[in-house]
This record gives sequence, structure tokens and C-alpha cells, in this order.
Amino acid sequence: MQFDSNPAARTLDAHQRLNEFYGVQAIYGRADPMHELIGTILSHRTTHANEVTAYRTMRERFPTWEQVRDAPLPDLIDAIRTANYPEVKAPYIQNLLAHLFRETGAANIDFLNDLSTEDAMKWLTDLPGIGLKTATLLLLFNFQKPVLPVDTHVHRVTQRLGLIGPKVSAEKAHALLLSYLPPDAGVLFNFHKHFYWHGQRICTWYTPKCPDCVLRDTCDHYQSGGKTALSSTPVRKARTG
Repeated sequence: MQFDSNPAARTLDAHQRLNEFYGVQAIYGRADPMHELIGTILSHRTTHANEVTAYRTMRERFPTWEQVRDAPLPDLIDAIRTANYPEVKAPYIQNLLAHLFRETGAANIDFLNDLSTEDAMKWLTDLPGIGLKTATLLLLFNFQKPVLPVDTHVHRVTQRLGLIGPKVSAEKAHALLLSYLPPDAGVLFNFHKHFYWHGQRICTWYTPKCPDCVLRDTCDHYQSGGKTALSSTPVRKARTG
């Protein structure tokens, strides 16, 4: 089947189809921006359930952010052990909190609402342990800034569709996909959520459910018979022995 080769037009078409499939959502995030910030760090490479357990246990043991900042590192690692790589995440959290208290005198980032998108992005990504994905999630979900988070699901689905090139990294995909979409927080929120859900439920890592996909007729991966090599899709390890 022939379809529009313009990536911006294809991106908008896919966005509109997934809007119809999943339904348009109002922007929502955690009520507390600090919870969103720390929870996003905990969420890296783990399940939502593990993230929730780790955050809850951490706050039960250390009820204030000062206590989290000052906790013996082994104790904080143990508190967030349900999240993968707690030995990496715990120092990130403590360094971030130390930086916040040093720079602002409190563990409070509500002031980001009053900054421009560019200034808020720079302030966040200058923090220790905060990358592009965490910053964009926080700014979109909690402050409704027009940014686009690209996680592993969004990256994989947009690569399979052919909206971005097969070697485009998730970091580069943030700016590229953003340039195809209106600078509207509601549009960007729905794009992120729908592509995230689609990657979880339909366009899964190893065995995408192509017969169930509303985008298959415009999908490069489907049209190629699943033969495209993409940087976003893990390669199965060969069995040994």
C-alpha cells in the first residue's frame, strides 16, 4: 500500500488514529511535583508496581526530604530495593536533594511553573542524575509545558512505523518528533500516553501484535514483514549449551 512519505504528516496521522483508538486524555500527573521527580528516577528500568513500592517504603522510613538526603546510603538503598539498580538510584536521589537544598533552600520545585520551557528544561537537566526523559515527563505532566517525553515504548513504536529513522536514538527523537507536532501540551501529552500504551499493549518488544494494530497499513515494520533492524528493539540472546 502507498502512503504519505512525509514524516510530519505520517506522525500527525498516527497521532489522530491513536486518539480515536484510545480516546483523548486530559493532562494528569502526580499532585506533588517532587513525587513525580523522585518517582521518575525510581521508575527507570523497573515496573510501575516496583516504583510505587520503593517510593512508599522510602517515605515511610524517611518521612521528610531532609531525612532522605541525610540517610545512610546503605539504608536508602535498602528502602528502594524493589526498584532495579537501587545502588545507582539512591546516590542520584541524595545528590539531587543536596543540590536542591543548596540552591533553593528547600525540596520544592513549584517555581518551574513560572520559568520558560527552555529555562525549566535547562534547570532540570543541570541537576545531577536528571536526563531528558525525566525532565520532559515532569514538565509535561506537572507543569503542562510543551515538551515530549520519549521512553522506550514511544521510541520503539515510532521507529517501527518509520516516523523516525532506524538508527535515531531516543535522545534525538525528542526534538525530531516534537518538530512534527503542534507545540501544544495537550497534544503532546496524548501523543506520549497513546504511543506508550501502544508499545505496552500492541507493539511489544519481541512479538508485536500486528493483526490488532490500527496503524499496520502505514507501518514500515509491518510492510517489511517484520524484517527492519531497529536500534530500539532488543535482540534475543542466543541460547548456549
